[in-house]
Order: sequence, then C-alpha cells, then structure tokens
Amino acid sequence: MGCLECCIKCLGGIPYASLIATILLYAGVALFCGCGHEALSGTVTILQNYFEVVKGPVESLDVFTMIDIFKYVIYGVAAAFFVYGILLMVEGFFTTGAIRDLYGDFKITTCGRCVSAWFIMLTYIFMLAWLGVTAFTSLPVFMYFNIWTMCQNATITEGANLCLDLRQFGIVTLTDEKKVCTGSDKFLKMCESTELDMTFHLFICALAGAGAAVIAMVHYLMVLSANWGYVKDACRMQKYEDIKSKEEQELHDIHSTRSKERLNAYT
Repeated sequence: MGCLECCIKCLGGIPYASLIATILLYAGVALFCGCGHEALSGTVTILQNYFEVVKGPVESLDVFTMIDIFKYVIYGVAAAFFVYGILLMVEGFFTTGAIRDLYGDFKITTCGRCVSAWFIMLTYIFMLAWLGVTAFTSLPVFMYFNIWTMCQNATITEGANLCLDLRQFGIVTLTDEKKVCTGSDKFLKMCESTELDMTFHLFICALAGAGAAVIAMVHYLMVLSANWGYVKDACRMQKYEDIKSKEEQELHDIHSTRSKERLNAYT
C-alpha cells in the first residue's frame, strides 16, 4: 500500500500539460529540422541536375550558399529548442503540488513569479518566430506544388510551351537564364525522377512540423499563464497567512500581558 501511495504521489506531481506541450514541440521541431534539411539537399540536386545551376565562388552569395546557411540555422534551431523544452518541463515540475509540498509555498512563489513571467515573454516571442518560419516554409511548398502540378498535367500541357524560369523566384540573377520548358527532355526526366516528388513531400512535412511547433508554443503559453496565476495567488496567500499569524501572535501577547497584569494586581 505504501508503494502504491508513493506511485500515486509521483504521478500526481507530473505536469501533464507541460509534458504534452513538450512532446508536441519535440515532434514539430524534429519534423521541421529533419525534413527541412533533406528537402534542401534535394533542392540542390534538382538545381544542379535539371536546371544546370553551377555553384559560384566561395565568397559569392548564391542560392547554394543560402541553402548551406539555412542548414546551419536548422542545426541551431534543433539544439536550442531541445534545451528550451527541458527548461519548460523543469519549470512545470517546480509548480506542481509535489514539489510545492517538498520545498514550501514561499520558496516556490518567490522565485516562480519572475521565472514564469520571463518564460511567458520568451515563449510569446518564439511563437511569433515560429509563425514567421511557417509562413516562410510555405513558399517552397507553393513553388514545388506548381512544378508538381505541371508534371502531373504534362499530357494536358503538351501543346503549350510553359517554362519554369528560376529568375521568377529570385533564385538566380536576371542575367543568368536558367529555365526548363515542358516537352523538353530535362523536364520529363525531372518529372519522372524521385527527387522532385520526395522533395515536395518533405517540404510539406517540414511545414506541418512548423505548424506543430506553433501549436506547442500556444499550449506552453496557456500552461505558463496558468502557472504564473498560481504562483501569484500562492504568494498573496502566503502574505495573508503571514499577516494573520502575526496578528494572532500580537493578540496572544496582549492577552498574556493583561493576564499577568491582572494576576499581579490580584496578588
């Protein structure tokens, strides 16, 4: 029975809301970083094999350099939000009943108010950042959707001379003409290749991962706001208890003093 009570107490101390948000955050970040990294690698392959885009000098800022920068950003995002998820879980544990009973209300609420307010502000900023990442990730999804649609309707557009010009997307400079037209061998090979279909669906998964991260940030905001409200009320309750105990002690001292005075006067 003692072991059962211990297990129930441990399960009651788990911050389930923070746990769900952390799992959702890790899943979204992993999906975004993993699929986004592989989608960028597939984009490099498509540009080199079918659009014949050549990587410029090392000091030049071309599309391949930008893709490498995006990959390094993905590495940083994965590491940063792994640590941030752990910090939010720790904050969730320190506002549960088990930890509160272990360390006492005053110690938790004194430090917890500042920590919770800081995490609320930081999570709100990250939520806005992930909204921007979601909007940015939708751009390659839209571009690949157009290419994928043209490939699926290749028989319908057989008579029309439609071209995919990279200058329209700002990938190459205006003087550098890199395009693939429907009906050409490069276009047919690109449509039949696995790189196009795989890269398109990887970008979709990356977009879904970014959306999951936004939902996780919103979930965290609700959890942190509830925790902040709890520690605020607990701090007020602690002050009330301190004032009440102080007044009771003063009344007790007054009563003891009067009792002694009466006793002295009687004797």
